[in-house]
Amino acid sequence: MRATRALRFALVGAVALTATSLMASAVAAPASGPVSASGPATGDHSATQEAMDAAVRDGVPGVVGQAEGEYGTWKGTSGVGNLRTKQPRSAHDRYRVGSVTKTFVATVLLQLEAEGELSLDDKVDEWLPGVVRGNGHDGRRITLRQLLNHTSGVFDYRDDSGFVRKYIVKDAFFENRYDTVTLDRHVKYAMANEPYFKPGASWRYSNTNYSLAAMVIEKATGNWYGDEIRRRIVEPLGLHATSVPGTDPRMPRPSSRTYAKLAESTTESTTGPTSGPTYDVTELNPTLAGGGGDMISDARDLNRFYSALIRGKLLPRAQLAEMRTTVEAPGLPGVGYGLGLAERTLSCGVVVWGHHGGIVGSVSEAVTTADGRHSLAFNFNGDWSGDSDAVIEAEFCDQER
Repeated sequence: MRATRALRFALVGAVALTATSLMASAVAAPASGPVSASGPATGDHSATQEAMDAAVRDGVPGVVGQAEGEYGTWKGTSGVGNLRTKQPRSAHDRYRVGSVTKTFVATVLLQLEAEGELSLDDKVDEWLPGVVRGNGHDGRRITLRQLLNHTSGVFDYRDDSGFVRKYIVKDAFFENRYDTVTLDRHVKYAMANEPYFKPGASWRYSNTNYSLAAMVIEKATGNWYGDEIRRRIVEPLGLHATSVPGTDPRMPRPSSRTYAKLAESTTESTTGPTSGPTYDVTELNPTLAGGGGDMISDARDLNRFYSALIRGKLLPRAQLAEMRTTVEAPGLPGVGYGLGLAERTLSCGVVVWGHHGGIVGSVSEAVTTADGRHSLAFNFNGDWSGDSDAVIEAEFCDQER
């Protein structure tokens, strides 16, 4: 599934403080059963386990994953959660989910539309007057919908040279990783640069879009966007491992340490190093990732969330249809991007919906089939190697590569 390998770059979650490298291919087990619209007609997850093991052989410290389907729940782990103590990863690990956060934010905004509080066709400036201005940016021409599907053209703050120098390069990361970076600060970093294109003219992933979306939620409700996510999604679905941590740099237990190969220079940061020293980057202030990548969850909760979302448990039919209306994502064949939700067609023809998430030291995936009946979520606790595509392909296609 080459498209999702490219997606790993494009959807690198709001402050992937080091860009994720291209994945080496992993070898999955032979096919064990026929493939349906929901994936393999079998309860055998040996191919998925093998793909996780292959990621560890490729250099990922550890992997944790969980699948839900008609044959029940399967949990798998591979490798370690702590390179120093060699403690294995736990099937119950909580982890930073990066840009998976975007689906939660988009869901809240769509709920507000369903309640008549706003329209996705509203201009950004109607909610955030004068905020999107500078170097050609103009919030009077950008709709909320264009924020959610990344057709706004707004510059990605994490690509701003000032942000890179302060938070991405190795020495700066360790010096500043406990800083609080507000949503409006994200936008100011972005406004120092020209937009990628005129609103609606193309598609390009930008974490700033979701910093702005979170700000709109706050303006429309009068509440912190994290509280709205908790009230509207986390508590109703009983997502006990899921949180928007605010400024807290610590990870809740159970969890593993996370590791990265940090860039030594601003030039190297554009691609992310794949060799050199390995650094423990477990602690960081999640506000670096803002409204587009700061959440913490586990595989069980993510499966429950995406299944409930696709089955219409969180949104009325009209809003779910809007969310699943995709635009072409240039450079990502087989992938369509909706409103905080990506559609991927796998090599066996199965279509899955979900989102990739990358943040320094952590790579996550969460996907479910079009009927919400077969779901998979997993996490790598290292961000420089391993093939997340292979794990998804193994679970849903279970075929020889």
